[in-house]
Amino acid sequence: QVQLVESGGGLVQPGGSLRLSCAASGRTFSTYAMGWYRQAPGKQRESVAAITVGGSTNYADSVKGRFTISRDNTKNTVYLQMNGLKPEDTAVYYCAACSRVAVPRFISDYDYWGQGTQVTVSS
Repeated sequence: QVQLVESGGGLVQPGGSLRLSCAASGRTFSTYAMGWYRQAPGKQRESVAAITVGGSTNYADSVKGRFTISRDNTKNTVYLQMNGLKPEDTAVYYCAACSRVAVPRFISDYDYWGQGTQVTVSS
């Protein structure tokens, strides 16, 4: 069992930056692929970024060049650095952990989810 706790959300002006953190419990964090998803009001949850056990990353087209996912296995933490934020980035951001698939591509690949953290981009 893995418990995930996100932090770092908040209100930011367009063009600003935020860094989200997701702290994982347990001693097997390094064996999980990790991902960030987001869900805006009235919309489906969508993938933002993912990072494999080996550190390979992939991003949604809408955030490429602006967001960076990283992980620190010594701290059992995955991060999402978000720069150049836009109003359309406003959503609840969720961290997720995947133990069954080396390169998770679908929401169903993930086994564990955090409770989410709100990101609001507005002037």
